[in-house]
Amino acid sequence: MDETTMSALHAWETFYVIVGSSAGALTGLQFVVLTLITESGVIRGSSEALAAFGSPNVVHFCLALLVSAILSAPWHGLGTPGIAAALCGAGGLAYACTVLRRAVRQKDYKPVLEDWIWHTALPFIAYVVLTVAAVTLPRAATASLFAIAASELLLLFIGIHNAWDAIAYHVFVTIRKAREGRK
Repeated sequence: MDETTMSALHAWETFYVIVGSSAGALTGLQFVVLTLITESGVIRGSSEALAAFGSPNVVHFCLALLVSAILSAPWHGLGTPGIAAALCGAGGLAYACTVLRRAVRQKDYKPVLEDWIWHTALPFIAYVVLTVAAVTLPRAATASLFAIAASELLLLFIGIHNAWDAIAYHVFVTIRKAREGRK
């Protein structure tokens, strides 16, 4: 590994350990919360709504974890990790388009502007930034690494926001409606 590559990636090691660990922990927490909500028996919804508003959080967390792992590996240059991260970004873009289609088609929930921003627009932006920055990584390491870091943090914040939003919706809207229906 040349000195420039080693120092460029080494400088980000702690960042990616933190981001990767956070993404992994949040993925696990998402599964726990979803299981608890489902087992409550109060919430009923379609798999289409879950695919549009729940599953993407896990994908965002997992892609942040994967990119963190990719950039933490001992590479011998920046080209290969750039290609691997670009493939993650391209996959994320394709998935963001799928989420948009699912959000439009599902009938359980009528999304508001905030939902369109957080569930479709911001993930698309994060994946575009990731893809472009990863492609330019070998030619502009410093700027690309900062852009990749920004996209990874954005994916984490999107997942956190959307998971909290879904939980709040179920606690304050769905469960309340179910309780009022039993009275």
